[in-house]
Amino acid sequence: MDLGCGPNPKNPFSASELFGLDVEDHPAPHIRTADLAVDALPFEDGHFDYVTAFDVIEHVPRIVYAPHRRYSFIALMDEIYRVLKPDGLFYAQTPAYPHAEAFQDPTHVNIITENTFALYFDDQHRWAANYGFRGAFRVLSQEWRGFHLLSTLQKAPAPA
Repeated sequence: MDLGCGPNPKNPFSASELFGLDVEDHPAPHIRTADLAVDALPFEDGHFDYVTAFDVIEHVPRIVYAPHRRYSFIALMDEIYRVLKPDGLFYAQTPAYPHAEAFQDPTHVNIITENTFALYFDDQHRWAANYGFRGAFRVLSQEWRGFHLLSTLQKAPAPA
């Protein structure tokens, strides 16, 4: 599944089934609509081998009041964890700090760093658990391509 896919979901893992999710309605039957800031992912638990997010997570607010406080990015990471199969992969490409591109677009409200996944959502530190994160990811790789940080995370068993 490709988050924030627009009309053309990406498929870097060559999955046999391709789904997309976007805030806008698209006529294709394999693309569903959801607002990642407030909606759950409209798929059942453990459905996907892969979830991708190309230039989208920086648009998901860290916190919203709708009408109560919700840690939207943490809730999204919980949802990604939920819909992935065991050992499933999450791949994110995002403009990241310290590059100006992380800040210059006024719709970039969630600034990612090299430590965001490695400290808050990993299977060792899990600092996001302080804000309700229930999952755990193994950080398989992170690399820079220009101003983009490319991160590959693997669903790991969540601590009890």
